[in-house]
Order: sequence, then structure tokens, then C-alpha cells
Amino acid sequence: MPITPESVLLTGRRAVVTGAAQGIGAAIATTFARFGADLAICDRDADGLARTTEEILANGRHVHTELLDVRDGDAVREWIAALDAVDVLVNNAGGGFEAAFTDVNDKGQDALIRENFVSVTHCIRACVAKMPERGGSVVNITSIEAHRAAPGYAVYSAMKAAVVNLTETLAAEWAKRGVRVNAIAPGFVMTDLNRDKMSAERKAMALARTPMKTFGETSDMVGAAIYLASPAASFVTGETIRVDGGFLAAGL
Repeated sequence: MPITPESVLLTGRRAVVTGAAQGIGAAIATTFARFGADLAICDRDADGLARTTEEILANGRHVHTELLDVRDGDAVREWIAALDAVDVLVNNAGGGFEAAFTDVNDKGQDALIRENFVSVTHCIRACVAKMPERGGSVVNITSIEAHRAAPGYAVYSAMKAAVVNLTETLAAEWAKRGVRVNAIAPGFVMTDLNRDKMSAERKAMALARTPMKTFGETSDMVGAAIYLASPAASFVTGETIRVDGGFLAAGL
């Protein structure tokens, strides 16, 4: 299709963004609103969700806000069933913790699997049924840890790698129905949570091994999300865009 300035606008599109209370999810949701999309957003953080909702409304867009745990499949299905339609799904919700593999008990492992993989499957299954025959877009937020050895994050990394494989598989499975499935793999991004959570040693390692010698910001993830959600990416599916300042390109 010919590319015009309007090709990257999301006017009239209805986007679902999970984990939208803060960080990358909030940045994507609020920028989607500025680009013309109406939003349905969810999170477990009521205060953060309220802030994101307020900013979306300030941009004159409609927003359906839900206090929701995406690990709960029934709750996800009920929420999405109440929406008229979905054009774009951004699976952003997820999280992890640093621990040696042998120190992660069954409960902790199950939590990591459900939060970083099972929740993604819940949202995709619920939303794809609401997508149009052509033009639907799924954007999964993975991690550079899906593509490298990450000591201390074995289960988290494995689940992010599973999401990459799921992205490619569904892209091939749903191409004929016109639903595109892609992913974004953020590098070391300084969300509000990471600024406090990451150790000084891990921050130093990240900077030393990132060719651009800087951390990413949440705003750096937004451009890739807009592109993948928009008509400008109409022939792009099954791809993972690494937004990492060259971290993976530089090798191990």
C-alpha cells in the first residue's frame, strides 16, 4: 500500500493494552490515544490505571478501564466480551524477579509462567474473536532475555522465548484471516519500577554492553508499537523488533 502521513495514524482503531498503569504499557496506551485510537486498558494497579485513563480522556478519546488480573482467564474473557470490537491488542502485562533457578519453588515458577505466557494466551484468544476479517494486529511485548542466556531469570526468559515462538506460529496460522502478529523485545528500559528494582551492578553491566551507552526510556518503545499497530506495517507479521540500543547485535 502507498505510505502517507496518515498511514501511521490509528484514527478509528480500537486498541486493548494490558498492564497499562505505568511504564511501557502506559506510554503505549496514552500515545495511541494521541494518534487517534480509542482504548480499553487494564491493570491490577488502580491508582496507576486512573492516571492513564485521565490522560487518554484528556486527548479526547474513549477509554474502557478495567481493574483486572490477566492471569484470570475467565475475567479476561468477560472483559473483552463487553467490548464492541478490537482492532489492536498490545500484550504488555508481565513481570519477573531475580533468583537462581534452583531457588524458584513450584509456586514461584507457576506465577512466572502464568504472568508472562498464560496471560498472553488468554488475551489473544479473547481478542482475536473480536477482530475484523482483515486489519487486526497483535503486538506482544517480550524481552531481549528471550534471545540470550539470562542467569537469574531462567523461567522468565523461557516464557518470553515462548511468546516469541507463539508470535511466529500465530502469524503463520492467522495470515489468511488478515490478523498480523508481531512482537517488541525491549532492552534495558528505565521504567519507574526498574530505576529502583535493578541493582547497581546490573545497571553497570547493561550500560557497558549497550553500544548506544544509554538506557532506553518507555517512550522509545512507542514508535515500534505504533508502527506494528498501524496500516504502515500491513505486510509485516511474525517479526520481533528488538528495541535495545544494539545490545543483542553486539553479541554476548
